[in-house]
Amino acid sequence: MSDYTKSTNFATKDNLSSGNALKIVKGTEIDTEFNNIATAVATKADLASPTFTGSPALPTGTTAVTQSAGNNTTLLATTAFVQAAIALLYPVGSVYTNASVSTNPGTLLGFGTWTAFGAGRVPVGFDSSNSLFDSAEETGGSADAITVSHTHTATSTDSGHSHTLAISAGSTITGLGSSGSSGWQGANTGVTYVNTSGTNTSTATITTTVASSGSSGTNANYQPYITVYMWKRTA
Repeated sequence: MSDYTKSTNFATKDNLSSGNALKIVKGTEIDTEFNNIATAVATKADLASPTFTGSPALPTGTTAVTQSAGNNTTLLATTAFVQAAIALLYPVGSVYTNASVSTNPGTLLGFGTWTAFGAGRVPVGFDSSNSLFDSAEETGGSADAITVSHTHTATSTDSGHSHTLAISAGSTITGLGSSGSSGWQGANTGVTYVNTSGTNTSTATITTTVASSGSSGTNANYQPYITVYMWKRTA
């Protein structure tokens, strides 16, 4: 754009004395002024619905009309409109997350009051049918595993045993006759039975195995996770 600059100061001609050639207004002077005016006007935008080219900018200190929120026309947007539009994305109660920058969103975005939110917790969707998740900001769960009530089955194994049966003299066993000083007498010929005396000793080894299930310990309940900075807008 070009601004109009006056080439001839016509007012000064009034102070010149009669007969001074400069006192006369010449046609060329008038023509030059009209040409300058025409050039300046041709390069100016209209006041009503102008179409700009290049990189238009408002003059320093100029205040423009801020459009209503949600306006999706091609009207110019002021910084106030842009700020209001961003604020609509994060109404009070919204949660802002950032994977690398810990700066308060009030500083980053330029609006709202924000507080750190959900330290050490992961969010879960609202579920009106589950008493654990049927109200906003309800908390629960534990990072450390707790053994759930359960039963075990024990299996015992007899690995085998041996014993010696001792029978004292004077005892009687049906079918073998009675014992004497030289052994058993009876119908079982050809078999020698030796009299013994003493106590019966029996030893059995039993092995019992109880199967274990599950795990316990610190941080055993964590799901796969990734850490981010979270902030809640409170005002």
